[in-house]
Amino acid sequence: MSDFENVVERYLAVWNETDAAARRKRIDDLFADDVRYVDPLASVSGRDALDGLIGAVQQQFPGLTFSPGGAVDAHHDQARFTWNLGAVPGEPVVVGFDVAELGEDGRIRRVLGFLDKVPAA
Repeated sequence: MSDFENVVERYLAVWNETDAAARRKRIDDLFADDVRYVDPLASVSGRDALDGLIGAVQQQFPGLTFSPGGAVDAHHDQARFTWNLGAVPGEPVVVGFDVAELGEDGRIRRVLGFLDKVPAA
């Protein structure tokens, strides 16, 4: 497993962690203090805000799981990857594409997210 595959695996595990204390520990281990996360529905800065966003997503989609949607493509300090959100096994309810950038310390410092498939309103 490449370093970036490991980072993406840990990234998805953060989004799947429903225990608040355990999720926060994972966030602190994986993300820079000043992490910035941006997607079409959210824009947050810092670990506290990211933690709140993840908790809100879990409340919106209870019982669903984030899983890899394909191979990780990475070079230098950045990686792009597709993810699925849904029941496993099963058809994903949401499909997204993220680009994660690592800082010098190996933690994620920026995530740019795109949504390719979302549920109808």
